[in-house]
This record gives sequence, structure tokens and C-alpha cells, in this order.
Amino acid sequence: MFTGIIHEVGKVKEITRSTDFAQLEITCSQVLKDIKIGDSIAVNGVCLTATKVNTMSFDVDVMIKTLELTSLGKLSKNVSVNLELAMSASDRFGGHFVQGHVDAVAVITKTLVTKDWTQIQLKVLPDLLKYIVAQGSICLDGVSLTVGEVAQDLISVWLIPKTLEKTNLADKKIGDLLNVEVDLLAKHIERLMQNKSKDV
Repeated sequence: MFTGIIHEVGKVKEITRSTDFAQLEITCSQVLKDIKIGDSIAVNGVCLTATKVNTMSFDVDVMIKTLELTSLGKLSKNVSVNLELAMSASDRFGGHFVQGHVDAVAVITKTLVTKDWTQIQLKVLPDLLKYIVAQGSICLDGVSLTVGEVAQDLISVWLIPKTLEKTNLADKKIGDLLNVEVDLLAKHIERLMQNKSKDV
């Protein structure tokens, strides 16, 4: 389980691809103090397992289905990635419930940068819209955010300077893909309502 509060922005040092998986080597500093082989870590919002850890970087394996369903299949060397270690029982809960199970990718259709905030607009799949509401929670590339607007198949979020400073979202531009995980609670409520309707 994660919270969508990014611990550090790392950088992809190496990508080794094969027919059914890819291995990523990611350089960082802060998360290396706590991560161990076998630990879960969210990379751009995707829950992965550390397979190797050294003093400068860690490795993760990404299976073919994950490469197909998320933006990780589009990664290249030297690209920045958001990193979050799985929360511990003693952690302060600062974001919202995030599983690291990406629902889909969304494409950035518009950005607007001002001195005080940055707006990012994304086009999302129609099947996800039922889980997204204005002022509700959403996770984009692993970052817990509040939805500002929903209009047809477009959603907008507003980012404060601190979010841009602490994540890789400042690097994003029109046409880029972001991993989307909708609110887990919304999906649970839908499931409960479906079961309730069957019992009537």
C-alpha cells in the first residue's frame, strides 16, 4: 500500500529489454537508505519489487503485461521517475489509499504554467470517468492529487510549486502519458452496489 506522497525523484540509468520483460536500473539516494531486496516500491505509480540494491541504484523487473498497460514501456535512459516506498504501519498518512495497480494511461492534452500554479489537462478512458469526480482523489504517475475539473473525457489537476519541485511532473508536456490509478474507494463502492442490486 502507498499514499501517493513521493519520497524521491530517481533517474533511469539502464534498461535491459527481453521478449517478455524489462529490467530497469534506477539511480537515487534517499530511498536507498531503506529499501531492501524484495521490498515493494512504486515507480511512476507502478508497484514493483526491488531485485537488486547497491550503494547508488536499485533494479526492478517489469513484466510484459505491465509494460503494455502502463507508461513504463515507453521509458528511456536518463528519464526521471517518481519513487515511493510502501508505507509502514507507523507512517503518517498524507495522501490517499494507493495500491500501485495502474488502471490505464492518460495523455496530456494541455498545460498551463503560471507563477503560482500549473494546470495539466488529460484525456482519460471513458470507462474510468465513473470513478473520477471533481475534488476527488486521483493518482497520476504515483502522485496523489485532487481532481480540479471533469469535462466529458477530460480531467484537469492544478499543481502547486512544491509538487512540481518534489516530483517529475514539471518535466511533462503535451502528448506525454501518465499512469492513472483511480480512487480505490470508488471501485469498492461500485462493487458493493453491484452486489446489492443482485440481492434485491
